[in-house]
Amino acid sequence: MKLVITGASGRMGRMLIETALQTDGIILHGALDSANSAFLGKDAGEFLGQTTGVLISNDVEATLMGADCVIDFTRPEATLAYLPICIKHNINCVIGTTGFDDAGKAEIHAAGAHIGVVFAPNMGVGVNATLKILELAAKILNSGYDIEIVEAHHRLKVDAPSGTALKMGEVVANALGRDLKDCAIYGREGVTGVRDDQTIGFSTIRGGDVIGDHTVMFMGQGERVEITHKSSSRITYATGAMRAAKFLNAHGAGYYDMQDVLGLKD
Repeated sequence: MKLVITGASGRMGRMLIETALQTDGIILHGALDSANSAFLGKDAGEFLGQTTGVLISNDVEATLMGADCVIDFTRPEATLAYLPICIKHNINCVIGTTGFDDAGKAEIHAAGAHIGVVFAPNMGVGVNATLKILELAAKILNSGYDIEIVEAHHRLKVDAPSGTALKMGEVVANALGRDLKDCAIYGREGVTGVRDDQTIGFSTIRGGDVIGDHTVMFMGQGERVEITHKSSSRITYATGAMRAAKFLNAHGAGYYDMQDVLGLKD
């Protein structure tokens, strides 16, 4: 399977390239980066001390030609620019980018009518197992428990709360028969009054080089249940993304998430 990696000079892009080069059945077909990148024209494996023959480019259409799948962990505006070109050339997409508005999410969903799309805020296998655990916990702890979600990421992350935290909130809200849009609280300041027991609170921490920590707390009278996932390396996202790319190669057109890829849906 011929794979193109976007954001090739970034931290996640480099991890994806390294993982692709080490994954059986994957051929690194292309590497894309922004027009102002200092790495344009350089070999995609140079940071590893390897020569791959794949040069980093910002010519999207030329780079995508002949590819089977794109893995994209960049910014929403970049992802949405790649998407119509992928549809035009029948190239599957694995999208780990976060920070989309509702219109952007709808555009990605619609693309699944034409190509295979895996769209997930977190490609990590452990995180997706955690989502299933959260669904079960919410169904059991469905009364008498206040729910708070705390997430921490590195100082360079530009969107908040993280896509993973929002997905956790959606899973919990859905299990409780609620709509996260109606019950989420994203910040508290001043005299906020007594807590509404139907709300789901979010707290965001940004600092240092934290890869990604997420904790969901179910707080009742006399006890607190905490479900935590901590990432110590981006490799978990990269290996999950490779698994998603292989899934699309086998399944073709459709809109999927990592729960589909991992066979976790009921």
